[in-house]
Amino acid sequence: MRNIIVLFVLLFTCLTAATAAPSLIPAPPRVNANAYLLIDHHSGDILAEKNADDRIEPASLTKLMTAYVALYEIERGGISLEDEVKISEKAWRMGGSRMFIEVNTLVSVKNLLKGLIIQSGNDASVALAEHIASNEASFVELMNQHAERLNMNATHFNNSTGWPDDNHYTTARDLAKLSRALINDFPKHYPAYKEKEFRYNKIRQYNRNRLLWLDDRVDGLKTGHTEAAGYCLISSAKDNNMRLISIVTGTSADDARIAASRKLLNYGFRFFETHLIHKANSEITNIRIWKGDKKQLSLGIANDLYVTTPKGLRDNIKNNIKIEAMIEAPVAEGQTYGKVIINLRDKTIASQNLVALSSIKEGGVWRKLVDNIQLMFQ
Repeated sequence: MRNIIVLFVLLFTCLTAATAAPSLIPAPPRVNANAYLLIDHHSGDILAEKNADDRIEPASLTKLMTAYVALYEIERGGISLEDEVKISEKAWRMGGSRMFIEVNTLVSVKNLLKGLIIQSGNDASVALAEHIASNEASFVELMNQHAERLNMNATHFNNSTGWPDDNHYTTARDLAKLSRALINDFPKHYPAYKEKEFRYNKIRQYNRNRLLWLDDRVDGLKTGHTEAAGYCLISSAKDNNMRLISIVTGTSADDARIAASRKLLNYGFRFFETHLIHKANSEITNIRIWKGDKKQLSLGIANDLYVTTPKGLRDNIKNNIKIEAMIEAPVAEGQTYGKVIINLRDKTIASQNLVALSSIKEGGVWRKLVDNIQLMFQ
């Protein structure tokens, strides 16, 4: 009998430990940087942060926006990868990191993008800016317009390269918004950020993001450095279906930004997991529609809904749906009729509007008459 009791106690202890373990999350690692932010790319959930809203000098991290504007213009047809760009004296004379283009030569937009993304070329940045907007000042206006559109409310650009300027600033949080948008909006161009080298004008240069060699999960994004900004690094890494973005700014050396980024990424992948709860434009529920040419209305969400939780808590995620009590035709596709709310235990961790997945027209006279009679008894 005593052995049975001991066995029961051990079994109970093991089950209790197994249940409790997933919620045991340590504090984020200590990171030797002026500011940092660790965010899940899909859900947008923040896993660790320090001084994420402090104004910082972006240095060459600026070139993420330069690339964003260029890719935006390519996708809308304003420019082409095959365009040949005549290199101005201004672009040729740019100091700092360069891809070594020559004045008055023709260089394709495709090669300039590689020089911008892989080699962090200031000359490539100015050449692209001048090709897209005639001059760098006009291009900077586009950069700031895109920053406003992406809700980068604490950011202002004054050049396309990241050259130090008192009126050129951002925050770690705004850089996270830009990084997510770059990956989401231009997926077919994103693989360029994991290319380790680019050869142009008989000069081979290597990507300054050394994490590409040190961690197979890392496939982007950008380094930056000036004396005032310190050593900065935005890293994007994917492990299975989870993608994390780490922003580290103001470290003392290249080794320091690498070490800080690895600590943050390892922390995120080790202790958290991300779940796709609902796909965009797929039916989540349906509801009776009155006085329409159809009787059922499918409701879903406009964007994929992800949540990030401590590992092992998937079964604790609850799905709550709130829908308007009565909906009458006509119904417009995309119109809001409720909300889907995701709770983890007793805490709301995500929500999105429930929208009509299709339009429904008004029904005929007979349908309206029958529905009116039915509604009288509801």
